[in-house]
Amino acid sequence: MSEELVLSGVLVLSKVIKKELIRRQNAKRKKRKVWVKPWVGRRTEYGASHTLLKELKNEDHTAYRNMLRITGEQFDELLEMVRGKLSKQDTTMRMAIPVTTKLEITLRYLATGDSFKYLEYLFRVPETTISRFLPHVLTEICCVLRPFINVPTTVEEWKKKIEKVFLQRWNFPRCCGAIDGKHVLIKRPPGSGSVYYNYKKTYSIILFAMVDADYCFTYVDVGGNGRANDSAVFRNSSLNIAMENKAIGFLEDHVIIGDDAFPLRPDLMKPFSKHGLSDEEKIFNYRTSRARRVSENAFGILAWRFRVFSKVIELKPDTIDRVILAACSLHNWLRKTSPGHYMPQNALDREDFNTGEVTPGQWRLHANTLRPVTSLGSNNPNRTAIQIRQQFMKYFTEENPLPWQWEKLGLKRP
Repeated sequence: MSEELVLSGVLVLSKVIKKELIRRQNAKRKKRKVWVKPWVGRRTEYGASHTLLKELKNEDHTAYRNMLRITGEQFDELLEMVRGKLSKQDTTMRMAIPVTTKLEITLRYLATGDSFKYLEYLFRVPETTISRFLPHVLTEICCVLRPFINVPTTVEEWKKKIEKVFLQRWNFPRCCGAIDGKHVLIKRPPGSGSVYYNYKKTYSIILFAMVDADYCFTYVDVGGNGRANDSAVFRNSSLNIAMENKAIGFLEDHVIIGDDAFPLRPDLMKPFSKHGLSDEEKIFNYRTSRARRVSENAFGILAWRFRVFSKVIELKPDTIDRVILAACSLHNWLRKTSPGHYMPQNALDREDFNTGEVTPGQWRLHANTLRPVTSLGSNNPNRTAIQIRQQFMKYFTEENPLPWQWEKLGLKRP
C-alpha cells in the first residue's frame, strides 16, 4: 500500500472524527430559546425603576434621597444632562435599557456599593449589562459635572473664592487650600502583582485632592497605585506642576496646607513633627490642624454619603477611577446646589467659637475604608520654607491668637 493512499485515508478519517466531535458538542449545548429571562423581561412591570423608586419619588422624598443620595428634582436635572450621550435605540431582538434606569442603578451603586447581582434582582437588569454600561454612565456624570470641580486660574479667584473664606472661617491667612490623600481599597487586579499593594497590606488606588474652606474639592487626582505616598503623588500631580510653572495664578507668598506626609515648601505648610515642641510650635500645629479639618470632613462626608467607599471595590482599576471621580463630582454638585440636604448641620464637625470645643460630625459614626497615605522618606526643607513657617507661628501666637488656643492645649498663656 502506497504512502499516498495511507495519508489520504488518515486525512479522511480525521475529518470524519472532527465532524462527529463537533456534532456531539453542539448536541450538548442548550439552544437559546429567549434573549431575556422571563422575570427580567417583566422589568417595566416590577423593576425598582418602575415601581419602588416612582412611589418614593412621589410619596416619600426622604426615602428617595436615601436610596439615590439626591432629590427627585436633582435626579431629573442630572438625567437631562446625561441623556443625550447615554440613549440607545431599541432593536428587533430586545428593548434598550432606559437612561433613567441606567442612572438610577449607577447612583444606587455609588450610594451603597451593592453587588451587581443584588442590583440585577432589584432593577431586573442583568449584571453583565450593568457591568457594561456603568463605566459609560460614570464617565458622563464626570463630564457634565466637570464645572463643579475646578482649580482657580486667576489671582482674583484665589482671593475671593478660597483665601478670603479660609481667613474668615478658620483664621488662617494666605491659605489657598488643604491637600490630602486617601487609599481607596480595591480587589487586587489580575496580573498586577504588588503594584497596588500598600503599607496596610491591602490593595488600593490613591485619591489625592485639594479642598477649599467650604468642604468642596477644588482639585482631584485619581489613579496612583497603593505603593505610592502622599508626597510622591503630589510631586507628580498636574496641580504641583502648574504651581511650579505659575500657570494657575497662584498667589505669591500664599500657601496650601497638608499633614506631615507632605514636604515643607515655601508654598506648602505642614505641622512640626519633631519631639519636644515649644509652646509656639504646638500652637502652630493646632492652628494648622484646625484649618485642615476641612479636608478631613470633606473626605469623611464623601465616604459617608457614598457607601461604595465602605467596601472593597471589585471592579477594574479604570472603572474604579471613574467611580471615585464621579463621587467627587456629585459631592461638589450637591454641596453647592443643596447644602442643607446633602450636608446637614450635624453632619460636619462643629466648633464652639467661645471654647474651641469640637463636636464630632455625624459622618464619624459610620465606618469607611478610606485610609490615610503615609510619607516615605525624609524632607529637607529650604531656608525660605522654614522662615515662612516661623512667620505663621508668630502670627498665630502674637498677632492673631484665638482666645482659647492655650487652654485648649493645656498651655499657660503668655
